[in-house]
Amino acid sequence: MLVWSSLTRRVLFAAALSVFAAPAAFADEPKGEPILLGVSGPLTGPNAQYGAQWKKGFDLALDEVNGKGGVKGRPLQYQFEDSQADPRQTVAIAQKFVSDPKIVVELGDFSSTASMAASAIYQRAGLVQFGFTNSHPNFTKGGDYIWSSSVSQADETPRLAKYASELGFKKLAVLYLNTDWGRTSQTLFTSAAKSLGADVVAVEGYQPDEKDFRSTLVRVRDANPDVVVLISYYADGALIARQIRSVGLKTPILANGSIYSPKFIELAGDAANGVFSETNFFPGEPRPEVQNFVTKFRARYNEDPDTFNAVAYDTIVLMSQVFDKFGTDRAAIRDGLAKITDVPSVIFGKATFDPQTRRVAGARAVYLVVKDGKFTPWDGAKPTTN
Repeated sequence: MLVWSSLTRRVLFAAALSVFAAPAAFADEPKGEPILLGVSGPLTGPNAQYGAQWKKGFDLALDEVNGKGGVKGRPLQYQFEDSQADPRQTVAIAQKFVSDPKIVVELGDFSSTASMAASAIYQRAGLVQFGFTNSHPNFTKGGDYIWSSSVSQADETPRLAKYASELGFKKLAVLYLNTDWGRTSQTLFTSAAKSLGADVVAVEGYQPDEKDFRSTLVRVRDANPDVVVLISYYADGALIARQIRSVGLKTPILANGSIYSPKFIELAGDAANGVFSETNFFPGEPRPEVQNFVTKFRARYNEDPDTFNAVAYDTIVLMSQVFDKFGTDRAAIRDGLAKITDVPSVIFGKATFDPQTRRVAGARAVYLVVKDGKFTPWDGAKPTTN
């Protein structure tokens, strides 16, 4: 018969308890009623990749917030409705969200056009519409419930014109996505470029579903520019980059910040090399908040994050702090956005909103160029033009 000493019995009992005890990481697991955020964005259709990028940023931030106890013991959750970035569908989603008292704030949609189609519904109902990728200057003019952390085109597009000037380009051909967003960006860019002494020798729009750009590029070639400027998203921008050399155009490419993504290089292949761009987020930037985010993102997804991942992550962090400090009443969220200051942000370092424009103040930018299949900071070297 085996006889245990009292000390041994106590040690074994403590060990047994440790096996069944909950891990420390779950000690503060939120138990209350979820705080529900409504998301309107594309999960299918031509812009589906952007909704997928959002979800990666959302999920990383949600796990962090909920892993620390949520907001006052309540977990954050989101309800993602697929809009395909179609204005007709965003209206239907808005009607669904505003009539559901569990939805405390709406995030999205992807394009300014799709979001603005639904803005009046959110404004009338008193539900904050937070368009974190909506850069159209008129977006936040829809009312005091319409907010955005996206840099306005009125600020960002002239910055691209300044980059063109610093690169030494004088004869510019502009290709733009023929949507309200693209037309507005093109107008702002062209005006800013001319004010800096550039000659805009060609302006060509293209449709969102267009795949063959060669006839347009022939007209651009015949205008003899020293740079082709793309006002595009990364998917269409990559297609244009792949086709631009096929018509004999050897000029450099300068693209707006919306093309910045590892996906652009993946889709464009070797044609991406030499493309100039600018962005509000770059994973190689040494700021601690950027590197901390990049490390966590790589560990979870085994890839580098892009701007769409980062802005989605920032949005959840922002909302969690607004809820914690000002509550989850719909009007309180609107008021809280106007009052909250210095929210930790991957994009901005610290985010504070201008209550008049309802956008984040103090946007920063990084100038980039693709070298050897990677985005790298521009070193100031001027390109060789034809």
